[in-house]
Amino acid sequence: MPVVLGIETSCDETGVGIVADGVLLGDALATSMDEHARFGGVVPEIAARAHLHAVTPMVRHALDRAGIGFGDIDAVAATAGPGLATAVQVGLAAGKAYALSLGVPLYGVHHLAGHAAVDTLEHGPLPDRCVALIVSGGHTSLLLLGDLARDPVVHLGDTVDDAAGEAFDKVARLLGLPYPGGPAIDHTARDGNPTAIAFPRPMTGPHDPPYRFSFSGLKTAVARWVEKHDDGAVPVADVAASFQEAVADTVTRKALAACRDHQVDTLLLVGGVAANSRVRALAEHRCADAGVRLRVPSPRLCTDNGAMIAAVGDLLIRADVTPDRLDLGADPSAVLHGALLQGLRP
Repeated sequence: MPVVLGIETSCDETGVGIVADGVLLGDALATSMDEHARFGGVVPEIAARAHLHAVTPMVRHALDRAGIGFGDIDAVAATAGPGLATAVQVGLAAGKAYALSLGVPLYGVHHLAGHAAVDTLEHGPLPDRCVALIVSGGHTSLLLLGDLARDPVVHLGDTVDDAAGEAFDKVARLLGLPYPGGPAIDHTARDGNPTAIAFPRPMTGPHDPPYRFSFSGLKTAVARWVEKHDDGAVPVADVAASFQEAVADTVTRKALAACRDHQVDTLLLVGGVAANSRVRALAEHRCADAGVRLRVPSPRLCTDNGAMIAAVGDLLIRADVTPDRLDLGADPSAVLHGALLQGLRP
């Protein structure tokens, strides 16, 4: 039963996880979010310095929580992209150092594959085919998945501009809500009316690409509405709830259409925005109506973490996939083709 150490540093969380045979043995997470809040978004160099300080302590915390030592590690997996260039490089360099010093194989994995793989830690192996809806700060995608360790990932559609999480941050800023915007809007929307304002559902027209996303126009629609009512009486809760409803309606509508069109009976909902209460609730409701099984991790595993990277490494090593060389380079803008950053290998 190989034990995999996973390291995630693609943005502002320093995550470490330890997984063996589909079971999360221990994990640890540090965040530099508070350091970025005064800037209204992540500052790459601040994030990278925070990762430098946090990665070694987080590895030790994860090992302690798992009740094991370095000698028990059989492989290392590290995010090699996509993400902030300097941030990714910190985690990948740490992964290389641990792999070299321990004499174990290294897997440079794709960050988004981690979001898909993490659900296996709570709900077991993925089915032979499923549709994955990844909604996060930097990505919104509909994917057709087979065997995550062996098969290529098929992109059904991606966002053409702002990702859903990015739109949450920008709308929160318009409403004077704190960073990060996702949790702030989710909390504020509980006191609002989701039908108060008819914000558009982008790219849902009959002639639009059925699986592609665009949230820039929705963000602009919110901005224009706020400008027109900027007399000191903007109903912040109603705006937040109506915006959140537009996002939830759009992403779940397209996801269920993809399941129907590709005759898939399982929807995997993952990524930071999958922690949003309305997105989860609407996905659950629509999947139940359509007879589609919904798989969604617990909220703490939706946001960036080390467990998801260790989960990918665990799948790869159990599939006997050839590991990476130690001269593997980071790719901050990597497109998802498979679990390994550099593509499928026997």
